[in-house]
Amino acid sequence: MPLYIRDETVDDLAIELMKITGAKTKTDAVRTALMKQIEAVKQKVPLLDRIEAARTKADKIGPLDPTFDMKKYTDEMWGDT
Repeated sequence: MPLYIRDETVDDLAIELMKITGAKTKTDAVRTALMKQIEAVKQKVPLLDRIEAARTKADKIGPLDPTFDMKKYTDEMWGDT
């Protein structure tokens, strides 16, 4: 089924994309752009899922040690002691 671009701005964008990507036709440029956008959306992890993953990692690490001295730790790591 053909896709007709009736919006002049969208047509201009398709032409610009075709030129800067080296696509042979507007159809190729639009196809590639749509495929990349669809893949990007599919790969995007919802915020709640990312938060849950971070919580799981934090739970594995355990609670903070209130006696931990970050300055001393980094000085030792860099050999500044």
